[in-house]
This record gives sequence, C-alpha cells and structure tokens, in this order.
Amino acid sequence: MRLNDEEQALLAGAGGEALRQAIAHQVAVGEFFGAADLVPVTQAHVMADTESLGEAGVAWLEQLSAGPGAPPRVRVPTITDPRGTDFARAGELGQAEWMLALERRAIAAFQRLGVTMTDTCIHYQTIAAPTRGEHVAFGDTGVVSYSNSVCGARSNFEGGPSAVAAALTGRTPRYGYHLDEHRRATLRLRTDWTPGTLDEWGALGAVVGRQAGHYWQVPVLEGLERPPSSDELKHFAAAMASFGSTALFHLVGYTPEAGRLADVDGERLPLAARFGRDEVQALRRSWAGDGGVDVVVFSAPQLSLFELRTLAGLCEGRRFVRPLLAVTSPQVKPEADRLGFTAAIEDAGGSVLAGMCFYQSYAREIAEARGWRRLVTNSAKLVNILGGYGYAPVLRSMAACVDAAETGEVAQ
Repeated sequence: MRLNDEEQALLAGAGGEALRQAIAHQVAVGEFFGAADLVPVTQAHVMADTESLGEAGVAWLEQLSAGPGAPPRVRVPTITDPRGTDFARAGELGQAEWMLALERRAIAAFQRLGVTMTDTCIHYQTIAAPTRGEHVAFGDTGVVSYSNSVCGARSNFEGGPSAVAAALTGRTPRYGYHLDEHRRATLRLRTDWTPGTLDEWGALGAVVGRQAGHYWQVPVLEGLERPPSSDELKHFAAAMASFGSTALFHLVGYTPEAGRLADVDGERLPLAARFGRDEVQALRRSWAGDGGVDVVVFSAPQLSLFELRTLAGLCEGRRFVRPLLAVTSPQVKPEADRLGFTAAIEDAGGSVLAGMCFYQSYAREIAEARGWRRLVTNSAKLVNILGGYGYAPVLRSMAACVDAAETGEVAQ
C-alpha cells in the first residue's frame, strides 16, 4: 500500500503505540483486500455492545485507552451503535449485574478515547446522515446498507477494531465500496408489488437479500410504484443486510446513484429474478403459526419518532397481558416522552427502552431468565437472528403485534 509521510510516521510509532497499532491493523486489512492506499473519512460508527465485544474486547479497549501518558483521542466524530442494555430497565429484562458491569467498563474506555456514546443504529435519521460521496467508516450492517444505498455515502462493513482504528487515524483502506467500480449493479431484479407495511418492506428486503447471497453482490431493483419512506427503507436495508450481507443496493428511480437503470450499468445485466406479493408473503409465513405469545418486541432497527407515534396510537385503550418492548434511540426517547408517546405505550403495559438493541442485549440469557420463547415482531431482521438465540419468532405487522400483546395470542 502507498502511505503518505504522515501515515508512514504513524506506522513508525511517531504518534504513540495506540496509533501505531491502529494504522498497522489498517495496512493489514488493506493489503488483504488489495487496497492501493488509505482514504480520509469524515466520521466513524463503532459496534459498542458488550455481547459482541466480550471480556476480551473490553480489555482491549481498556488497554488501548489507558496506555502511558495521555490516552489517544479520535480524530473524526465517532459515535456508537446500541449498547447491550438500558440501565434504567435492566431489571425488567432479567439482565445480570456482570452484564451491566461489563457495559460500564466499555463505556468508560470509549469515553477516554473521545468517542461520543450515541448508542444508536439509526443515526442517519437522528444525528448526521452522511452525504453522497462522503467516505465514512461504519460498523453496523444495516447502517452501512442504508448509508451506502439511500444516502450515497461510501463505507464497507467495518469490524470493531477497524472502526476504532479509523476513528483514531481518520482514514480507512480504500477498497470495496469506496471505489466506483464496486458500486455498479451486479444483479438485476424486478418486483411486481410494492409493500405497504414495515414488516412487508423488511420481508421484501429479505427476499432480495437471499437472491443476492453475498457481500460483493450489488442488487438493482426495478418495479417499485412509489418512493419508500425513510422507515420503510430502514427495514428494507436492515433485512437485506441480515439475509444477504448486502452493503449496497440500488432502487431504480429512487436511490441517488440509480436515477435510471443505466446509471448503475444495470441495462447490461439479464433479469435474474422476478417476484411479487406471493414470494414475500411466503417468506413471511415461514415465521408464522397460531398460538400463545410470550413477548412482543419492536427493535432492530431502533424505532423512529414516527414509528413510536404510530405505536402509541395503536396502544390507546388497550391493556397488555404480555410484555411489549419498544426500543428506540437516546435521541428519540426524550421527544417521545415530551409528545406523550411513551406514556401512551406504557399506560397500556408496554415498556419504551432506549440506547440498546434487543438481539445485542444477551437475548438468550433474557429468554432463560424470563421464560420467553414465542416472540412476535414486525422486524424481518430480528426474526432472522433470534432463531439462533432459542426463540420461536413470528413476523407480523405492527398492528398485529399490538393485538398479540393484548390477547396473548398470535393470529394466523
């Protein structure tokens, strides 16, 4: 890799051991992927939950932030993905004290490095959406898929150490989706149906993700009859990333790089698949079935203010017989409190949690502590993940999820 004078000096240790380790890591990653050089980034986003970090990851952060002399500080604005808990509601979830202690250690280490603890996977809706062509270093897969595709920014999936390294050095290896040649479409698909509800948008994303199948595939989708909203695209992108490792997609006529099919070289591709409502509903039915419900969860991604407004309206006049958890960001929660959305949800027996994500919060241990197995959600991403945590997840609309919390049963 070509390194400029500053980068060579950092690699030689001129900025201290932590920066030497950071840029050495980036050089190793860049050489593996064939990067020619490093590209400056304007912001970084780090996976911060301790279920992902583990004891070893937290110890590494502590070592990085507590070396001799002043700790290194991030060079670009750096924020965090959801934590593993909402400290104020940990008792409701059945989380053990050791989980909370590990969270506190991680937070302290991140703060010593100058990381801003935003604890969100929807910062493109709440803090600072990246702009077209902006090079960033983001970790959360749904964040990367949305930022690349909807915002037109440029990021690869950055693992935790890589995102921290980018924060400390202000650059990242120039490979993959930082390059024009990797942003052209490689898979042409068509839908004959446009979803209406968020769970349907997530299920459509799952269908597209399964068709794509791997990280380097860039699907271009034709046939949508209207522009999706931010929340619809959020569920679509998160599900596609979960089911297909998709980091970039194009929607003809709607996403910024694909005003026309030809803009992403899609016209040269044969039509690989055509699908519609039947295929999406078949996928939704694969997480179906009548029966009792243990818990209802809205999470993955965190809920926007508009989603909480809709949920609050559905909760009016209800009384839940099963737990209902609505997970949002620390930026949205105060507004939901101020506007009465939190009160409406919690008056019905629900709980509004902030700063966490359900599947990153020791979901298996929560299930064991609370006796939860049958979980109902409107997130296709969440149902795809939670089967591996011992749950029997069911995908339904937001309205059907609220019905299930009220009756204790999920209808077909």
